[in-house]
Amino acid sequence: QVQLVESGGGLVQAGGSLRLSCAASGRTFISYAMGWFRQAPGKGRQFVAVVGARAGGDTNYADSVKGRFTISRDNAKNTVYLQMNNLKPEDTAVYYCAASRFWSVDIREYDYWGQGTQVTVSS
Repeated sequence: QVQLVESGGGLVQAGGSLRLSCAASGRTFISYAMGWFRQAPGKGRQFVAVVGARAGGDTNYADSVKGRFTISRDNAKNTVYLQMNNLKPEDTAVYYCAASRFWSVDIREYDYWGQGTQVTVSS
């Protein structure tokens, strides 16, 4: 089993940056692809980014964040990151990290979830 704890959210002005972190417990972290999802008020949870299990693993991004967000992982620290640059008000949401046995954009294939961290971007 994997337990996930996100941190790094907060309030930022449009055009600013934040880095989210997700710390994972358990020795099986390297077995999982890691994803970030977000949920805005009144909307469903949506895919943001995924990184493969190995160090330097393949990445994939939602079109809305390509070129602005970067996902990475440090398997020695059992941590996955989401660097968010040039933030926009529409990026405001609760951000969740999640673990999957598959490199996937499909929320249904994620087995473990963190509690979420709030990101608010003011205009």
